[in-house]
Amino acid sequence: MLELVAAFICLTTLLTYVNYRFIGLPPAIGVMVTALLFSLMLQGLSLIGFPGLEERVEGLMNQIDFNDLLMHWMLAFLLFAGALHVNLSDLRSYRWPIGLLATVGVLIATVVIGYLSHWVFALFGWQVPLIYCLLFGALISPTDPIAVLGALRTANASKPLKTTIVGESLFNDGTAVVVFTVLLGIIRLGETPSMTDTAILFAREAIGGVVFGGLIGYATYRMIKSVEQYQVEVMLTLALVIGGSAMCYELHVSAPIAMVVAGLIIGNLGRNLAMNDMTRRYMDGFWELIDDMLNALLFALIGLELLLLPFNWLHLAAGGVLALAVLLSRLLTVAPAIVLLRRWRAVPKGTVRVLTWGGLRGGVSVALALSLPLGEERDLLLSITYIVVLSSILVQGLSIGRVVRKVSALP
Repeated sequence: MLELVAAFICLTTLLTYVNYRFIGLPPAIGVMVTALLFSLMLQGLSLIGFPGLEERVEGLMNQIDFNDLLMHWMLAFLLFAGALHVNLSDLRSYRWPIGLLATVGVLIATVVIGYLSHWVFALFGWQVPLIYCLLFGALISPTDPIAVLGALRTANASKPLKTTIVGESLFNDGTAVVVFTVLLGIIRLGETPSMTDTAILFAREAIGGVVFGGLIGYATYRMIKSVEQYQVEVMLTLALVIGGSAMCYELHVSAPIAMVVAGLIIGNLGRNLAMNDMTRRYMDGFWELIDDMLNALLFALIGLELLLLPFNWLHLAAGGVLALAVLLSRLLTVAPAIVLLRRWRAVPKGTVRVLTWGGLRGGVSVALALSLPLGEERDLLLSITYIVVLSSILVQGLSIGRVVRKVSALP
């Protein structure tokens, strides 16, 4: 296992260097592109006289449980690091659009994408049960916080837009995971859970995550406030994420939501009331480094996953059509929320456009697709999910800055 970790870290570092030195794309996206090119190069070498090379890399990749690695560990670190720099007062100011998009928006997107995908699959000759199509809608509906945060770093978006997009992406995973879990339970048990069971599941995962994240975040804040040693204070936040994530899965509450809440507490209460300037500098530097490194590892892993997925031209065509369907569902989700919000407060021009185009899909969707039960439906949905995620990151992620600039230039 140690050899696998060493090989993967070395490869990711090499891909990061190649992107920085020769390609020049935004860091995370550039690493994914170089990983994709590396995957294609391996496939090409296997075809022209190096048999077994691709199979050896595939064997190494098969040893990595992407779903467990991302959902149980990497996501907690990345969400905590992202929440650490979100201003709580800004988040409170835009709580209504964030709340609507992260809850009702996910439910609407799940249904819209589910029915559109059912129609598209039938169009391409695949008879996929509606419940699997709704499951696809649930796993692809949340915007990915990692991809969104990475893309917005280079986009000079206004504060309302940036706060809304980041806030939504930090919180909508909880809703999507609950919907995904309920639909997956229907497939496995063959029966629809009652409204009471669904409400209990949501309360335990989402509300439990908020409460538990608040408790461990506040406890860590009090501990940080009681010392004046930056090494100890940084270690406390590291223990918070590692230990807190492990406890979340024992308690069956949402670790992503808990880490977001804990990160908001440390990033606001802790930063303003418990840290001196030196601690703030080291805390920011440490978590920015963790964020950058894990982003590179995650996007390299997404690029290398190409080696493990069965693709054909029909998959690519269907994935392209469904990528447009996902964008349409995003528009249908965002537009009503913004129109409703305009009744109570001023909303900048172009908000719907930026929120629609800025709804990137990423590793969370791939991880959920990998957790589907084995079968033909899983293979199809996994391939389509991968294509939609790639098109979202490459097309929307690379052009969101241009869209933001055009919107900012509107009178």
